[in-house]
Amino acid sequence: MTNRTTTAPNDDEEIFGKILPPREGYPSPDLGLMIAIVLAGRRWRSLLDERLRQMGHSASRMEAMAAIAYSPASTTQIQVAKRVGIEGPTLTRTLDMLEADGLVERLADPSDRRNKHMRLTRAGYKALGEMFDIMAGWRQQLLDGISKTDIKRNLEFLSVLLERIDTGLTSPEDP
Repeated sequence: MTNRTTTAPNDDEEIFGKILPPREGYPSPDLGLMIAIVLAGRRWRSLLDERLRQMGHSASRMEAMAAIAYSPASTTQIQVAKRVGIEGPTLTRTLDMLEADGLVERLADPSDRRNKHMRLTRAGYKALGEMFDIMAGWRQQLLDGISKTDIKRNLEFLSVLLERIDTGLTSPEDP
């Protein structure tokens, strides 16, 4: 086994413009957009989490409950995980806690005993409504002064991005 030592480049000319994009003009508008989308999502979720924790909830609990509430009656746990965009085991832990709190029910699938259909309880709908009320107040503040036309146009744009991500992107190295 060869012992390799690496040293960091020691001047900006070796790094910026060769290894990394140049400092001047960084980030480019397209990269800046992607960074802003990520940061906005993270900060929004953090704001919600902070407030929802005071009620014994979290953004992940709200997302799971909303996905169940707005899905068809026979929606399975796997379908809820896909709708929320998380892995099954991660959702299972959240659902276990929601079920223990009496907010969600898992119902046996009559055609496949391995599947469970998800349903909110009356207490679950009430809790989700309270979470939505909090979110609505902040959403109103956040979007204050932005026209409905701009909101709709940006929603359409973000929907295109989500669709492209969901249908899969090829690696830039792929032919």
